[in-house]
Amino acid sequence: MTTVIQAQLTLEEFLKLPETKPASEFIQGKITHKPMPQGEHSRLQGKLCAVINQITEPSKIAYAFPELRCTFGGLSIVPDVSVFRWERIPLLPSGRIVNRFEIHPDWSIEILSPEQSQTKILGKLLHCLSNGTELGWLIDPEAESILAVFPGQRVELYQGGAKLPILAGIELELTTEMVFSWLNLS
Repeated sequence: MTTVIQAQLTLEEFLKLPETKPASEFIQGKITHKPMPQGEHSRLQGKLCAVINQITEPSKIAYAFPELRCTFGGLSIVPDVSVFRWERIPLLPSGRIVNRFEIHPDWSIEILSPEQSQTKILGKLLHCLSNGTELGWLIDPEAESILAVFPGQRVELYQGGAKLPILAGIELELTTEMVFSWLNLS
């Protein structure tokens, strides 16, 4: 029997490693791999970005990024959707967007995949909120429910026709039912 001892990496060492597909994350000194997105996950992720950006991009209010690496608070995570207020999107002096986002998103959205631990995903959202994120969502397609996470580690469950909390300043009304209706393409 062979025992493999993995030396613990620093965040700086992790960030020098090549990117992987699916993405790797650096949480509590360990590298974890996100599961490969499947149909429901991909549909919800794409639709959320499109719906949010349709409302926010023309007025330069915010922008929703899919699978964007965010490094802050000692972790490097890749939320399924990261929404940044327009004025917080990091830019080069030329006005071009930077590649490395070393700040927290304003709104972090995670979509639970069948093989993911709800506790680990909730832990990522709580990390975001404790580092300045204003709103977090944990979408559970199987349960057709959304957990919203607010500052102070307050968590609320939304189901059915419940109106979902949206990042302040974004004029968008969504219900849990509307979000899950996007999975029906017939």
